[in-house]
Amino acid sequence: MANADRPRAGPEIGQAAFFEAVVRWQTTHGRHGLPWQGTHNPYRVWLSEIMLQQTQVTTVLDYYPRFLARFPDVQTLAAAELDEVLALWSGLGYYSRARNLHACARQVVNDWGGRFPSRAAALQTLQGIGRSTAAAIAAFCYGEPVTILDGNVKRVLSRLLAFEGDLAQAAQERRLWDLAQAQVPSQAGHSEMIAYTQGLMDLGATVCHRSRPDCLLCPAADLCEARSSARMAEFPVRTRRLVRRTEAWWWLVLRRADGACWVQQRPARGIWAGLYAFPVYHTATEAKAALEAATGYPVAVTEHPVVRHALTHRDLLLHPLECDWPATHQLPEAWGPGQWLDESRADALGLPTPVRSWLKGRTGG
Repeated sequence: MANADRPRAGPEIGQAAFFEAVVRWQTTHGRHGLPWQGTHNPYRVWLSEIMLQQTQVTTVLDYYPRFLARFPDVQTLAAAELDEVLALWSGLGYYSRARNLHACARQVVNDWGGRFPSRAAALQTLQGIGRSTAAAIAAFCYGEPVTILDGNVKRVLSRLLAFEGDLAQAAQERRLWDLAQAQVPSQAGHSEMIAYTQGLMDLGATVCHRSRPDCLLCPAADLCEARSSARMAEFPVRTRRLVRRTEAWWWLVLRRADGACWVQQRPARGIWAGLYAFPVYHTATEAKAALEAATGYPVAVTEHPVVRHALTHRDLLLHPLECDWPATHQLPEAWGPGQWLDESRADALGLPTPVRSWLKGRTGG
């Protein structure tokens, strides 16, 4: 089709060409076998949406059924202790999601009688539910004609519309939200909203890749402004990028004669907030000084090879310093709450992946 004759993908064709193209494509070519699809249960949709934030589908496929088996509904989740929720979440990362999930479940039970609100605006008032997650729940479960706009969908629509606004700026992101909503017909039916919402997710995940998008497979290729000018790599525009940095921690790994190691709860804010980990120090000298202050005499430590652990925008270099804890000594109160933990109980507590791996590896698990 010649460029002059192509329908433009701006708001003027919203409620028509793009929406219909995505619905048709998803029905035939989209993903249909995921375990959280085909349900109007807002608890299950909410859980999947939270788990899928910045996490690959293949990873969530492992966690989602195990989490549902233990917490089949919002009431069960609300009644649980946070430590148990964090234990099941361990390894999934972004642990603030688990804390918000637990707090949100209690909100739904205490403030909404155990039933999720049916409108996106009300869903956004719940802890940990942002605008895009609220729209997904409202569209999938209640058919509300509201659009999602997660990271993948921002890429799809930025290319579709050749959106020049810098998404590092809140005002420009609001503009894109308005344009995204303009693509949704106000009278769209429930089944159409399910297909469109899932279709947006599927396009971003399987076709409109960050690099080398498969434009020949895209149902909106003839509508895409970025493709028409071969500028796909330029969108989305985001000038401010988070700089990745490296941080070194020294773990003080205290081991009893029975093999159990001491773990203590991390602060409520920061990396691994609320999880249990080995005591952390900024230098080996600091860690050894704390150990000597606790025992009253120098204690021999074994310095193990560095463990590298990647977080979203940071690399942790973990230096384990292991020592045998004297049976005659009590742990200092200043070290805060914690407990002795061995490999057999490593799955019963919220632990970061490197801590759980260390416990199991050092005990032969």
